Amino acid sequence: MLVLVAPGQGAQTPGFLTPWLELPGAADRLAAWSDAIGLDLVHYGTKADADDIRDTAVAQPLLVAAGLLSAAALGQTAPGAVAGHSVGEFTAAVFAGVLDDTAALKLVRARGLAMADAAAIAPTGMSALLGGDPEVTVPHLEKLGLTPANVNGAGQIVAAGTLEQLAALEADKPEGVRRVVPLKVAGAFHTHHMAPAVAALEQAAQEVTPAEPAVAYVSNKDGRTVATGAEVLARLVGQVANPVRWDLCMETFQALGATALIEVCPGGTLTGIAKRALPGVATVALKTPDDLDAARTLVAEHTAV
Repeated sequence: MLVLVAPGQGAQTPGFLTPWLELPGAADRLAAWSDAIGLDLVHYGTKADADDIRDTAVAQPLLVAAGLLSAAALGQTAPGAVAGHSVGEFTAAVFAGVLDDTAALKLVRARGLAMADAAAIAPTGMSALLGGDPEVTVPHLEKLGLTPANVNGAGQIVAAGTLEQLAALEADKPEGVRRVVPLKVAGAFHTHHMAPAVAALEQAAQEVTPAEPAVAYVSNKDGRTVATGAEVLARLVGQVANPVRWDLCMETFQALGATALIEVCPGGTLTGIAKRALPGVATVALKTPDDLDAARTLVAEHTAV
């Protein structure tokens, strides 16, 4: 059984879409999406520098567009389940047939703008903790006023909060944590700091009519599969201010009988976690078009006929 997943913010790098735009039709598709959302995705995916694409309002639609572009290049996959990490949930919603490309990109553009506005209220950020036991780490973070915003599995936790709280974490690491690594994101996402963005996204979501999921859609909220398009949309809105439980998503992949996992562009983060947390599950990360042949082989070997 094949799982198709999409990465979240922080996976983008300068120029990462350049080789993808050499594929037939890709540049036209990206240009059309750019027109639809009023953002030059071609520029940001090929020529913009790291600071430009770190901007939340840019990074989020850019990542969703990259995932959709690479999935289109991959072709038919017939996954048994789909999921995305944070903003990758919007990409996954397209894979599940809940949203169309344009609706997802318009909604995620509104999400990025709203989250950027919320992040501007106070200096906040996120840091990854390397090492440690979650049972020890989580209470320690809460003691410092931080939120375990991403519980990614394989022992990986990302803390979020004010810059002062993150500085205190650097000085007072939980037992067993080797390093605290600041992430290239512009706010404390998936925490109460994002509450203002939820209201803005709720308003934008009223213009969207979701379809029913055609495949199992696994939610970041609790790792459960979601049965209706309306519930998928509601979770996409609320998840802005709730922690990402990628660990529970992977438990669901296992329970569903996953044998292979493909991560769309810019792949690497989620396949890296899967290699540690899902032993025996074959993985391919779509980083450049050179990875498409390996991904197609995986599709052929792990898709039920």
